[in-house]
Amino acid sequence: MSSSTEIILIFGIFVALLCSGLWVPFAITVASLLYVTTHGGFGSLKAMGLVSWGSMDSFTLTAIPLFIMLALIMEKSGLSFSVYRALSLFVKRIPGGLLQTNVAGCALFAAISGSSVATAAAIGSVALPQLLQRGYDRKLSAGTLAAGGTLGIMIPPSLAFIIYGTFTETSIAKLFMAGVIPGLVLTGLFMLYVAIHAILKPEIAPRETAAITRQEWTRALFDLMPFVLLIGGTMGSIYMGLVTPTEAAGVGCLFAIIIARIWGDLDWQSFREAMFETVLVSGNILFIVYSAFLFSYAISMAGVGRDLTNFLGGLNLSRLEFLACLFILYTILGCLIESIGMIVITVPLLYPVLLKYGIDPVWFGVILVLFIEMGQITPPVGINLFVIQSIWKGKISEVVYGTIPFHLIMFLVVALLVIWPEIAVWLPRAMSR
Repeated sequence: MSSSTEIILIFGIFVALLCSGLWVPFAITVASLLYVTTHGGFGSLKAMGLVSWGSMDSFTLTAIPLFIMLALIMEKSGLSFSVYRALSLFVKRIPGGLLQTNVAGCALFAAISGSSVATAAAIGSVALPQLLQRGYDRKLSAGTLAAGGTLGIMIPPSLAFIIYGTFTETSIAKLFMAGVIPGLVLTGLFMLYVAIHAILKPEIAPRETAAITRQEWTRALFDLMPFVLLIGGTMGSIYMGLVTPTEAAGVGCLFAIIIARIWGDLDWQSFREAMFETVLVSGNILFIVYSAFLFSYAISMAGVGRDLTNFLGGLNLSRLEFLACLFILYTILGCLIESIGMIVITVPLLYPVLLKYGIDPVWFGVILVLFIEMGQITPPVGINLFVIQSIWKGKISEVVYGTIPFHLIMFLVVALLVIWPEIAVWLPRAMSR
């Protein structure tokens, strides 16, 4: 059997396993092991042991469970409610009211969570009961929370950036810096859309007219203080070059325990729950990463990356045409594959091609995360849609409808990044001088 026939056969098995509903990492692992044994025999499996050890013996990957632990400690201690209550006062007079708080709350919680699902769940569980009770538009309420949750993987720390940086050997600190301005731009555009929509259709968001007392302002500042301290202690230390992202995650966990004990309701039971969920979530994510390393080893053995680079080079595509092809590819994949699966399947294949076209890997990392964000709110597998739907027990169609305007805003930000790459790369370059 020829090498090309083997590749086609194994790829067919991989697609068939995905279509059968098998979880992505299992499909990747089975297909990879089949190719390795078919191409090199059972003796080649000895190399898989070295690949397994070398791939997971990573100081960088240690940051993943630490950032997950940090976010879960803050969530279990009830501090997500405190930050939502505080932010509602600061944006109370802006058109859109609590809808603005949804976006701002997601952006702030994203700065400690690193996960879109954790962000959507933490803010959504606090916000939705209040929104529905006060008569806010159901579709837009759900849309702001599902779309706002996606900020969790753009605004650092981001688990998606950590995984992408691990595969491409790109500086995690630079990727974190690159996500700051696009994340703030996205947050600002989300809030601008909500404000314009509320002005044109005031019935979607009741105006808050009650005066805010000095005591309420003081309480709001007190509620926000732990988040400011935590973000400053973790992300600030990275930006100043004092620690690596992994070390910052460890420091952040220590700060989170102290802060959650002082400002929140952290007790032994909630701490145990946070630890238990950290193990589950980390295990799921790291298993996907491990399967992706096996996949990367298999395609390097097959020479797929080299063949793909030569094929695309023979098409003589311009840089813009190549980016347009990627745009179409990731838009389709976002409808079919969950976020981490998009990274682990495509990055090992496409990274050599990116280098051939001279594309900055830091800039592309931001573009990739934007497409992943779209996938989080794209049916049929957009996980944020189901997170919000499960919280409010409403129709999934209403959540999908509410996210449509935010899809368009994300496409706009992609266009802005293509036209002005400095939006993403200026801060990493400025911080490294």
